[in-house]
Amino acid sequence: MRRTAGKLADGREIIYFDDSAEAPPRVAVDTRDLPETQPMSEVRLDPLTREWVAMAAHRQTRTYKPPADLCPLCPSTPGRPTEVPEAEYDVVVFENRFPSLAQNVPDVPSTVDGEELFVRAPGRGRCEVVCFTSDHNKSFGELSQSRVRTVVDAWADRVAFLSTLPGVEQVFPFENRGEEIGVTLSHPHGQIYAYPFVTPRTERMLDAALAYYAEHGRPLFGDVLEAELRAGARVIEESAHWVAFVPAAARWPVEVVLAPRRQVPDIAALSSVERDDFASLYLLVLHRLDALYDRPLPYIAAWHQAPVNVGREEMWLHLQVFSVLRTKDKLKYLAGSESGEAVWINDVTPEQIAERLRGTHK
Repeated sequence: MRRTAGKLADGREIIYFDDSAEAPPRVAVDTRDLPETQPMSEVRLDPLTREWVAMAAHRQTRTYKPPADLCPLCPSTPGRPTEVPEAEYDVVVFENRFPSLAQNVPDVPSTVDGEELFVRAPGRGRCEVVCFTSDHNKSFGELSQSRVRTVVDAWADRVAFLSTLPGVEQVFPFENRGEEIGVTLSHPHGQIYAYPFVTPRTERMLDAALAYYAEHGRPLFGDVLEAELRAGARVIEESAHWVAFVPAAARWPVEVVLAPRRQVPDIAALSSVERDDFASLYLLVLHRLDALYDRPLPYIAAWHQAPVNVGREEMWLHLQVFSVLRTKDKLKYLAGSESGEAVWINDVTPEQIAERLRGTHK
């Protein structure tokens, strides 16, 4: 892989990750006349749940479902400059033009309305876009194994860098796929959020891991992984270094977890052979997911990693892939119980999900 960094017209960073050193040099210049971005993000702490909420009103003007010939993530062409100045690329990462969190946000008062209960802080972090291919019509599952490996290396590079930024407490790479998920740009891409706090889900997982280790002296996720392998009923795919399974308490009508057999805190800590092995296994899983309803499956792929400064020994890196599609043409809506009380009700058992996925053609 070859890495080349540059700047866009408004000063945002852009980084090209090429599959090999044989790719053309990345020297194209962004010719757009763009004003310097000034995000106004802030975060506020909900006193009732102790969870942070990000406020980013400037995102209301972001690009929304443009036609393919106006896609801002496609390569630039003569007379139509985009977010990517080059005429083609392998994998590219750049700072989001409409970020939920950014380094250059202004300071804000420490409270809302001067009330100590309502804690407030600048939304200081970073949001990046990761384009997996310059081909607008491809999906992640249609990438070559070598390209997926380049994406993994790009993720690892960004996780390592973003973890060093001032104020960043957690780094979250993810992909949203499909209009049913809420995707506003159909070009195959993902994002990376660098949060100024530890996310609620990660806090819950860390609390559970710490309590389990105190009682049993073993990592919780490791024992979960061994139990899934012993049972076998929910395992979808296995390889030398990774396991893909439907969790025993799956919330979503389609949900798969991919986990390394070795405990590592984040993507940057994966070895070369583990990255190779993931690229192969993940493609198999994505092919099964798309074959489930014989249509492109809308999904969210979420990397759960250890925070930057805490839980490095307790967390076990894993990728959660889930979909809102409960049948070929019916969606799972987050209604009263899920949205109001965070109590999930699944219309299908995890064992049924696993059996259906194992029965799909690769």
